[in-house]
Amino acid sequence: MLEDAGFVVSERCAIRPKSFDVAARRGEEVLLVKILGNIDAFNGQTGAEMRRLGTYLGATPMVIGLRTRDEELKPGVTYFRHGVPVLSPDTAFDLFVEEVPPLIYAAPGGLYVNIDSEILADAREDKDWSLGRLANELGVSRRTVSKYEDGMDASVEVAAELEDLFDAPLTAPVSVLDGAEEVHEGEPTPEDPDVDPEDEPIVAVLTRVGFDVHPTDRAPFKTVSENEHREEEMLTGHSELTETAEKRARIMSSVGRVTRTRSVYVVDHATRESVEGTAIIEESEIERISEADELRDLIMDRADPEEEVA
Repeated sequence: MLEDAGFVVSERCAIRPKSFDVAARRGEEVLLVKILGNIDAFNGQTGAEMRRLGTYLGATPMVIGLRTRDEELKPGVTYFRHGVPVLSPDTAFDLFVEEVPPLIYAAPGGLYVNIDSEILADAREDKDWSLGRLANELGVSRRTVSKYEDGMDASVEVAAELEDLFDAPLTAPVSVLDGAEEVHEGEPTPEDPDVDPEDEPIVAVLTRVGFDVHPTDRAPFKTVSENEHREEEMLTGHSELTETAEKRARIMSSVGRVTRTRSVYVVDHATRESVEGTAIIEESEIERISEADELRDLIMDRADPEEEVA
């Protein structure tokens, strides 16, 4: 579906634990997508990781799922779990392929819509209705109507009644593609997890040469690093060079092509220079690096030229 909608889609992250299944890019839109049958399996730890990764990689975290334990997800409705938007496949198809964004979101107490407060106020004034008159028509308090015009969202039932009263569309789409920092009322990005003690020497080197290093705990890479002005970002793995490590390196390269980040895998003993564009560097080599340019040159020398990030 994403490819049909014009996205470049990464290889599936088929290694556990995994916070997301695929990364996708269309122009400047970048997604980190988790795909689930039952969205109740989406826990807070995974949600926090997706939101952190979304912030670091300039991507919107998203879950596409079928149901909860109790019901199927409704088409045209955005749900939220742990600060991450959740869409049914039908809703995702409408959003990405048909370019029709959802208008309804689920929250405690029912289904709600975003009221365009300026259009509502203009419609009321054009009809020469007072706040009190509109409140009487809706069966709510004058204060509630005032809150709608100040930007408070309304239930689906109230929104439908408003549109009937004024014979005009008053709802605004749910923002699900505005990036991790803007999703779900701008909740702050969760704190980074602690650095794995085994990775501390690598993190120390990256920090020393000028990178801000963000550890992960459920991604196919150990850290996301960015330089001071976020002009350069890098995914880093670290372990022995096993078959599983090579699989992680391939996933890192695929995700890196989508998110426009370089990738490097640090090992104790290297038997090859790269894995499909992910540079392989020995611990002893990286520990001798003192400047960011040295690291950048080493990665570019090791990475396959045709796989380098544009």
